[in-house]
Amino acid sequence: MNEGASVEQVLDLFDGVRLTPTQRRIAHCLVQHAPAVAYLSAAEVAELAGVSQPSVTRFAVALGHDGYPALRRRLRDLTAAAGRPADAGNELQQAVRAEMGNLDRLAGQLADRDRIAETGRLLAASRPLPVLGLRAAAPLAAYFAYFAAKVHPDVRVLDDSGSLLTDRLEQAAEAGASALLAFVLPRYPRETLDALREARAAGLTVVAITDSPVSPATEHADVVLPAAVGAQLVFDLHTAPMTLAMVLLQAICDAAPADTQRRLEAFEASAARRQLFLG
Repeated sequence: MNEGASVEQVLDLFDGVRLTPTQRRIAHCLVQHAPAVAYLSAAEVAELAGVSQPSVTRFAVALGHDGYPALRRRLRDLTAAAGRPADAGNELQQAVRAEMGNLDRLAGQLADRDRIAETGRLLAASRPLPVLGLRAAAPLAAYFAYFAAKVHPDVRVLDDSGSLLTDRLEQAAEAGASALLAFVLPRYPRETLDALREARAAGLTVVAITDSPVSPATEHADVVLPAAVGAQLVFDLHTAPMTLAMVLLQAICDAAPADTQRRLEAFEASAARRQLFLG
């Protein structure tokens, strides 16, 4: 079974449908467990999603089906249509090819340049720019911030949880921050979602890079930028989210090209003076 193709087709079921928070939890469950979910009962889906069985039925109706059995038949049709080709290779090759599929889907999403450009302007204007990433998302936040600091005057990585995280969010808001960039990846730390709520309460516009348009982050973000996470190996692959982060950084640079050029030239002059690099 080509899980990547199945996930993409399941996501298409929700396209253009306005879902309630409970329904988004069910949708996220279907995505996370595709294609196996096509063979689960409504009660089993409800247990996986942590909702009631009637909520699963209402969810199916919201998607245009008579009930959950009709939705399950649709899911089985999608699963059957996503058969794995004979030359898929071993499990390592399959994992890499799945990442290629994730990148291809991301490329399709980027056809809307205006949305990325607008988000880049939003983040470029935030002084300071707090960047949130906890647990598995912390390396992505640090990677983004390392390069963003070359073109933005005040980038603040928020990778500590607990009360210190709230302190740093409030300090950023008091210092003039207008937006927060958050990396929200499975398994979705509870403290990350709490921080998103606190950021919005502090008046910050929340931009979330997350793995799915129905991830828990969508309830607490003003702008959601999805990039799928590979789940074929023991630990997740974050190729697409990291690529999206660099695309978003390009949009930040494009939002203020003169300032970007000036800052980059100043850094290169400093690096040359200090002989930071061998080449």
